[in-house]
Amino acid sequence: MKSLFPHPRSTLSLLIACLFSSAVQASAPGNDPAALAQIRDSAMHSDWAYERLADLTDLIGPRLSGSAGAAAAVEQVAAAMRKLGAKVTLQPVKVPHWVRGAETAELVDYAGRPNGISQRVVLTALGGSGATPVAGLTAPVLVVRSFEELQARAAEVKGRIVLFDVAFDQEMAERGQAGMAYGQAGKFRFGGPKAAAKLGAAAALVRSVGGADYRIAHTGATGMIEGQRIPAAAVTAEDAMLMSRLAARGPLKMHLTLTPQILPDVDSFNVIADLPGSDKADEVVVVSGHLDSWDLATGANDDGAGVSGAMGVLETLKKLDFHPRRTIRMIAWMNEENGSRGGRAYFDANKGALDQQFGAIESDSGSGRPFGIIASVGPKAEKLFAPLRAALAPIGAQAFSRRDALDTGDLSVLESGGVPSFEPLVDNHNYFDYHHTAADTLDKVAPENLRRHVAVMTSLAWFLANMEEPIGRAPAQVE
Repeated sequence: MKSLFPHPRSTLSLLIACLFSSAVQASAPGNDPAALAQIRDSAMHSDWAYERLADLTDLIGPRLSGSAGAAAAVEQVAAAMRKLGAKVTLQPVKVPHWVRGAETAELVDYAGRPNGISQRVVLTALGGSGATPVAGLTAPVLVVRSFEELQARAAEVKGRIVLFDVAFDQEMAERGQAGMAYGQAGKFRFGGPKAAAKLGAAAALVRSVGGADYRIAHTGATGMIEGQRIPAAAVTAEDAMLMSRLAARGPLKMHLTLTPQILPDVDSFNVIADLPGSDKADEVVVVSGHLDSWDLATGANDDGAGVSGAMGVLETLKKLDFHPRRTIRMIAWMNEENGSRGGRAYFDANKGALDQQFGAIESDSGSGRPFGIIASVGPKAEKLFAPLRAALAPIGAQAFSRRDALDTGDLSVLESGGVPSFEPLVDNHNYFDYHHTAADTLDKVAPENLRRHVAVMTSLAWFLANMEEPIGRAPAQVE
């Protein structure tokens, strides 16, 4: 479909921007239609955020906490923000340092196996996984489909490789419930290895949490703790189904090699870049994404698009020479994927003055088209956002979904402290096709959609930073 807006570098678009800039005051109120329109249109005519995403993904690549890539990303984003003229602070965060090693598996015995035949299983270690011996281990496979079945078969678990074969509900995802589908299947990735370890399992496998069954493994964090770490990996949907079929025929045995390491914690940073406010500078509107990614790919959707979109908020306002009343603070969080220590560090530094955190925005649901905003505000505050919704209507992003709590990534601790939280409402029906896989690369991000993300987040950040009426605290904290 033809873009609603002309190419970002067209002569006409530049002329329009110049005409608008002379007509709108830089200190216009947040609900001023002309100011919001100029922000929206300026963002829709710029690929600055996409260029920063290309820098992040193509020049650095994977950015798992503790890695050289994560450290390089901190410096790259900080440099880009300084170039804009933002006030940049590197907030120290101590992060985990887990590295994957060899990861191979094959089915070496099963009912009906021809002599000399074994079958390779495609898998990837889960974050925090323990290790097998260097030469691997060989053990029977026990297939279960629920935590209840695991407990019912507890006597069979010791010394076995437990496979949780629970499918991701792609049909649910395609009908607008991708988050719910992820939660339903993801609980087995996070909690399954820990539950199997408690019962004496030799290792744990989970069916990959995601769609697009093209024999791609999806990694992610687990909830295992020290003293109970066992080798743990995600297998592709196809291999999980194969093992279930073979297990139905009779005993099944696997040879598994996983050699990850947990190294000492590493010093890292949240990147904080401020666009200082005027008369309410001590009040802050956070706009953010997380800088770290898993190590299988370049994290373009998770969450390069989110952090580059947040960076684009400051670039848009600086380009327009717009000055907010409240400080707009871009944060590139560190360690969301396997620890959320960046979010906790920021909360700890500000927990004595959470009333100064006026609102917080995070983008961490991929780069699909945004249709509006999700907000944890009280029912009475919803009507305040009518001018913002009207401004976003021309790009089809006027939806407003109020919820009592978002529990969104790095903002969850701020929200638990009463800070109203926001995120773009995006089409994420195919987000989990690429999520935590080797396929999460720049080519999966549509520049047009990223421009829309910047338009939504910049408009929202400006609106919050200049509001006259108080939003009230997050409803989860209202008694």
